[in-house]
Amino acid sequence: MSTVKMYRLLRAVVVSIAALGVTLAGAPAFAEADHQNGGKSSPVVSVGPQYDTTHVYVPSQDIDAFVDSFVATFGGKASQRAVFTVTPTPSKTASQYVQTPVGMLSVFAFQTPVPYPFGSERTGYLVTDIDKAVRAARAAGADVIVDTFDDPIGKDAVIQWPGGLYMQLYWHTKAPSYGPLETVPDNRVYVSPQAADNFVKRFVRFSHGKVVSDDRHADGAEIGRPGDTIRRIRIASGFGNMLVFATDGKLPYPFGRETTGYQVADLDATLTKAQGVGVKVLSAANRTVEGRTAMVEFPGGYVAEIHEVKR
Repeated sequence: MSTVKMYRLLRAVVVSIAALGVTLAGAPAFAEADHQNGGKSSPVVSVGPQYDTTHVYVPSQDIDAFVDSFVATFGGKASQRAVFTVTPTPSKTASQYVQTPVGMLSVFAFQTPVPYPFGSERTGYLVTDIDKAVRAARAAGADVIVDTFDDPIGKDAVIQWPGGLYMQLYWHTKAPSYGPLETVPDNRVYVSPQAADNFVKRFVRFSHGKVVSDDRHADGAEIGRPGDTIRRIRIASGFGNMLVFATDGKLPYPFGRETTGYQVADLDATLTKAQGVGVKVLSAANRTVEGRTAMVEFPGGYVAEIHEVKR
């Protein structure tokens, strides 16, 4: 082989290796970009807010009083109660599903110690496909705390979002069929100011939702701190409504203990009805940018927010 031909061949090899090096060096950047944009092309896995349940854990001796008071306050009905293993490790709980016009509940009265991290998840979101949902959550930046496991009627997983929010994803072997809610409840979320943007970005990506409003100078009276300024973010998605409060964490009781806010037509009438069935009013009705709000505690210790919107 001539010197010229050898030189040309060597140069071609060097160029090829250099090009390969550029490609490999660029791979992490592309991978990161794919991760950051993963949710934009991820599947829509939500089914509807009438299938999304607030998880309520109550002592065994209080389950009757809790379920009866909740139905008496909001209407609706409760399923028959049964004892199941609803965790991936051995446990037993009495379980009941409560359907009301303002939101759904999964009620658990454990007869054994509650395995970690159950009791930390605030909601159960029904998804169209559990495997796709878990992959989409991971791609959006959630941590899968409990990987997919079987329950008596389907499959579940527990995930955690930046900012500390735990939720459960679930899928039924036989798809349920429920009518729409009269009003969609708020999943009420408290995060630090440092975590707020990251959490909102990632949850919106996963849920294919949108930020309806973002008030960085909202009145803290809504969470028991009149005169203070907080950040208030409202999100809507196929999973329903979410209301995010970004605060310094200095919350007067019971704010931060509630996981769900229920919308009713007449707040005063609802509070009167609730008190008649053993519900405590913890925070009297107060005005918000959207209407009026109050905090209550049901028998068994379940704390909830109830609100009406401006007509």
